[in-house]
Amino acid sequence: MSAPTPETLPPLRDTIKAHGLDARKALGQHFLLDLNLTRRIVRAAGELEGHLVIEVGPGPGGLTRALLESAAAHVIAIERDARCIAALMELQAAWPGRLTIIEGDALEANWAALAQGRPTHVIANLPYNVGTPLLIGWLKQAALFQGLALMFQKEVGDRLLAPVGGKAYGRLAVMTQWICKASRAFDIPARAFTPPPKVDSSVILLVPRAAPLAPANWDAMEKVVAAAFGQRRKMLRASLRQLPVDSDALLADTGIDGSLRAEQLEIAGFAALARAFEELPRR
Repeated sequence: MSAPTPETLPPLRDTIKAHGLDARKALGQHFLLDLNLTRRIVRAAGELEGHLVIEVGPGPGGLTRALLESAAAHVIAIERDARCIAALMELQAAWPGRLTIIEGDALEANWAALAQGRPTHVIANLPYNVGTPLLIGWLKQAALFQGLALMFQKEVGDRLLAPVGGKAYGRLAVMTQWICKASRAFDIPARAFTPPPKVDSSVILLVPRAAPLAPANWDAMEKVVAAAFGQRRKMLRASLRQLPVDSDALLADTGIDGSLRAEQLEIAGFAALARAFEELPRR
């Protein structure tokens, strides 16, 4: 039997049937089979020529096909579901030397080892149940990446892009926008997926900044933001008492009004609090 070529690959629905790839709720799987949509995601990701692309949760390989059709130098697909590996190997054979398949949990991946200093993008239809923890991990190592094009539930996308003062403005918005320039490429209706989820999705584009929006240490920033939004209805002078420092001194050092609520504080304000949080114990 001759090796498959891009032209002789079966339709995705046939691949799913042949390999018994029913989407599993426990893995947060919702497959995107419309190749016009997967190609649109790849176009939205920007210039890929000569770059490495890492995909998480490729499933039967709909987005993977579009990535292999692009000018990307190489694609690494990380898939936890062992059932999908045989289907992905068909793509590996159709595009010799272009696709590396890693069977494993993306939450345990060594991103620096995968990137190896190469211009790297992450492009993924993220499994619903691990999208947020994966994002936080990528933000911590944002310098590794040229850009990220990620599909989230629309509500999560709204939270990532939320402006200060908005109801959706919270920890995700602050940490994401502090590290990256973030924008929405487009939305995808639930009916485009197999099986359709209960909500629509959004493709979010993240471009790491050359430096964070305001200087601060990641761990300090994360602790301050978590405390501030942990009791978001309370004023900062109350919510920041969760921190192991004098919250009044923290506010006095930064000149931030303690009567503000977390949703009213701009990212630069959180960074100022994070710097003061690190400095106070040293006095």
